[in-house]
Amino acid sequence: MPQIEAWSRLPAALRGHLVERMHDRHIGLEDLNRLRVWMETKPDVPEAPWFKDVGSFKLCGEGKYPKTFLLPGQAARGGEL
Repeated sequence: MPQIEAWSRLPAALRGHLVERMHDRHIGLEDLNRLRVWMETKPDVPEAPWFKDVGSFKLCGEGKYPKTFLLPGQAARGGEL
């Protein structure tokens, strides 16, 4: 099972997309810090689509890469971590 990729090792285009979504969805620093702490644990993630509910948003990904942020009411694909 792969581990989630570190923020610094994400492709530039993907990092840019995630930053745009953070701003669009008004994600707060407290929840971003919770996400950072979780990501630093290098959790195992499935190759298939997955999501992590962080509180005011969901982080969605596939394999080792996070792909986007969703608001709490938005439906996520894949299994919950």
